[in-house]
Amino acid sequence: MDRTLELLRDLTEAPGVPGQESAVSDVMRKYVESYATEVSQDNLGSFIARKGEHGPKIMIAGHMDEVGFMITMITKEGFLKFQTLGGWWEQVMLAQRVVVKTRKGDLTGVIGSKPPHILSSEERKKPVEHNQMFIDIGASSEEEAKEMGVRPGDPVIPDSKFEVMANEKILLSKAFDNRVGCALAVDVIASLAEESHPNTVYGVGTVQEEVGLRGALTSSQVIQPDIGFAVEVAIAGDMPGVKPEEAQSKLGKGPVILLYDASMVPHVKLRDFVVDVAEEVGIPIQFDAMARGGTDAGRMHLIGPGAPSLVIGVPSRYIHSHVSFIHRDDYENAVKLMTEVIKRLDQETVEKIKGF
Repeated sequence: MDRTLELLRDLTEAPGVPGQESAVSDVMRKYVESYATEVSQDNLGSFIARKGEHGPKIMIAGHMDEVGFMITMITKEGFLKFQTLGGWWEQVMLAQRVVVKTRKGDLTGVIGSKPPHILSSEERKKPVEHNQMFIDIGASSEEEAKEMGVRPGDPVIPDSKFEVMANEKILLSKAFDNRVGCALAVDVIASLAEESHPNTVYGVGTVQEEVGLRGALTSSQVIQPDIGFAVEVAIAGDMPGVKPEEAQSKLGKGPVILLYDASMVPHVKLRDFVVDVAEEVGIPIQFDAMARGGTDAGRMHLIGPGAPSLVIGVPSRYIHSHVSFIHRDDYENAVKLMTEVIKRLDQETVEKIKGF
């Protein structure tokens, strides 16, 4: 397994629900520290790696948190009730293995509900809502669950390992949303180690994106960027049942430039600059728009007097579930694109992008 695969494996397998991302920041630090001028964190835990001392401040942010769950109560029979953290569709949750992170160690659990055999015909027609589900860790009572180490507030993550598929370009894991962005932030800093660049680059792993873009706000206040990039996953549409107008990107066809999302209309001059760079160096790109949902760029672009911002994504299938796919070529092309863009963002170019 080469360095890229090891980085993606270590990041995706690390536990990190919103508000509890420290294991992910530890991985980022391990891989980027030797390339960075300085590493630090803000007071909510967002990880910041700075490369350089002078010139425009360019922020590249991927969020460290993954969709997961939090234990809210233990029933007298020993079952665990939970709150979702981030956006879940209930139909992908049932019968899935999870890991409950307790003060005494990890516990394997299964998300359960009433079996279909005892549901009424009307109940069978309706999806099971998460407040009707529970996590079964094999405890026979509330006391036994507590003895195992469980207490309310414990995080729960999907149980899913990183895997290279038979088609070796296809990678599977939990949490590609958005450990892909964290990996990009690390690899762009690393790729600039042997390159001259006219700016100060910040590779950032933000916290609590899935519950309100919170770490992007605090880390952007620390950095005060001149230009912001949110590096994310994009929703891949190359699967049965998805219409082109719902999701346009395809695995293996290049990184995605997001034309719109509910949190930001991207800066047109910055968008055009990135597209021109991609065409200049021969990197394939795709375009998409997202009518619902936001990204860290939604906070970055509003900092101070405003920071022109853009979202660049890696297409992914099955996000916000226990497993997802990406294509290695898309990831590597995203690293190349971001590196080439940053090498060209000198003070004069940044001022032109900011000007109206």
